[in-house]
Amino acid sequence: MSEDKKTSLYDEHIKLGAKIVPFGGWAMPVQYEGIIKEHHATRNFAGLFDVSHMGEVFIKGKDSLNFLQSIVAQDLTNLEPSKAIYCHLPNEDGGLIDDIIIYNAKGIIEEIEYLIVINASRIDFNIPHMQKMAQGFDVEVINKSDDLSMLALQGPNAKFIIEKMGISQSEQPKFFTFKSAILNACPVFLTRTGYTGEDGFEIIFEHKYASKLWNEILSYKEEFSVVPVGLGARDTLRLEAGLPLYGHELNENTTPIESSLGFFIPKEKEQNYIGKKLIQGQKTKELPLRRKLFAFIMEDRMIARAEYPVYINDIECGVVTSGAPSPTLGKNIGFCMIEFDKLESSLVSKLNNIQESLGMTIQIMVRNKLYNAKIVKKPFIEKKYNK
Repeated sequence: MSEDKKTSLYDEHIKLGAKIVPFGGWAMPVQYEGIIKEHHATRNFAGLFDVSHMGEVFIKGKDSLNFLQSIVAQDLTNLEPSKAIYCHLPNEDGGLIDDIIIYNAKGIIEEIEYLIVINASRIDFNIPHMQKMAQGFDVEVINKSDDLSMLALQGPNAKFIIEKMGISQSEQPKFFTFKSAILNACPVFLTRTGYTGEDGFEIIFEHKYASKLWNEILSYKEEFSVVPVGLGARDTLRLEAGLPLYGHELNENTTPIESSLGFFIPKEKEQNYIGKKLIQGQKTKELPLRRKLFAFIMEDRMIARAEYPVYINDIECGVVTSGAPSPTLGKNIGFCMIEFDKLESSLVSKLNNIQESLGMTIQIMVRNKLYNAKIVKKPFIEKKYNK
């Protein structure tokens, strides 16, 4: 544990009796009073997460837009100031280096064009990659990950807590937008984003404000039933919402189309970008998928965990990428990646047809025995974003 980095709130987690585990090189709270309790609190009231392990990058310079257009699959041309977009950072083969959120920071962060939030486990890879790709552009890639902390306040009561802290609901940013704000006398960047499927906010600020903001939000426990939430419930919440996790559903060998994220990839983006040939070819169906991500619900009362083998018609053809009990549904759910080269073409055609694949039976090996599951549509629950 001594080798893992600690966020500015580590001592606060210890005070609250959190169970600390290593995660992506960080010592992070996995739970406080229990994963199920924290999960239900977030769905029904409000949950507060320390996500300070996430990385932040500032992009500066007159070529900022052209640079970002060359490294992400999404089209940022119409991304207006204060707006955000979920993006994919591909490699030359179309696989994913990371999934990120890009914010147009013009007029919000002084002299900065864009803010990028990246996954904690990818910081040490992403920054050198971006800096290398920036060569030839009039642009600066500034790593701010060591300077900033981040909280996620999620759940239906989040907007009331933010209102109590000084920002009326009419002044709060809308879904996937952000603004500079003052919360409890602390300057912050307030974003209407999250990783739970609930309405909520992510709050970015200098480390020195971390304890003040954390404790102020938790002071509304009686009024708004807000509780601290660890990585355990963060995982079950994102899984129910059908949200992928890098290193599980996303990796450098799998394209966003194969990860069932084709909705986010525009066909009409004219600019060339890293990995475009394969990604666009799969998007337009000119090139075949090699594999595909599916959501499933266990029909037998077993939990399918990551790395468990997946079978169809007694043929091992894939692996579970994430799996857990769903506290909301009372069922065992998960994602799996199915490799098409292991299957007959007729079955691949069926799996590639959304309507035909829904309800299909697959089997998952749990403790050397196969158990039935069925393919379902994601998300597992209805998202409650403030649109």
